[in-house]
Amino acid sequence: MLRVDIITIFPEYFREAFDYGIIRRARAAGLVEIKAHDLRSWTSDKHHVVDDRPFGGGDGMVLKPEPIFAAVESLTGARRREKVTPTKRVVLLSPQGRKFSQAAATEFAACEQLVLICGRYEGVDERVADALVTDEVSIGDYVLSGGEPAALVVTDAIVRLIPGALGSETSAITESFSDGLLDYPHYTRPPEFEGMKVPDVLLQGHHGEIARWRRDAAVEKTRRNRPDLLKE
Repeated sequence: MLRVDIITIFPEYFREAFDYGIIRRARAAGLVEIKAHDLRSWTSDKHHVVDDRPFGGGDGMVLKPEPIFAAVESLTGARRREKVTPTKRVVLLSPQGRKFSQAAATEFAACEQLVLICGRYEGVDERVADALVTDEVSIGDYVLSGGEPAALVVTDAIVRLIPGALGSETSAITESFSDGLLDYPHYTRPPEFEGMKVPDVLLQGHHGEIARWRRDAAVEKTRRNRPDLLKE
């Protein structure tokens, strides 16, 4: 079973987020356990302060290292990156991280524990990235108000890759990015809608022809929408 621990200053953000669809079913089946933890629980001052002004000046506030180190140690038993076991990953969700991908989701889905650290304000003290986390991940080249939406994205992408989470064992294999291409186009009834027809090949029942059409259509859709994937 995969255990996902989310460290955040807004644990209520996740109160109902994982109670629907595939993630709900995976949790009910005992395939994954997901918990959101309040970072303030690991502060030692009476006001539960988790942030402070940045050295050198500048706008905003920065999340302090002490409560984050304490939280990760409490959840994983390790205070430094080199002490974390290979089956555990400590992930900082940050615009400065490597781009999250299907390949990264596959890596994470094979772990026994995943700790997701949600950044806030101007970011997290760099010593967290330097000495504590095993991975620094970004879900795209844009800035969010915090790491909470990114934690939802990462968790959803990972859980659907856990064996047994999807209704069909081949679903994850045929989805976009699984083979470096976007997914092929999908159609359902009716066969004609407002003059737009479903490709004839999909209606003829010839599995070999359908497979070839789908491959060609996936390549064409990738060329049109994401030509950078073809270069890669």
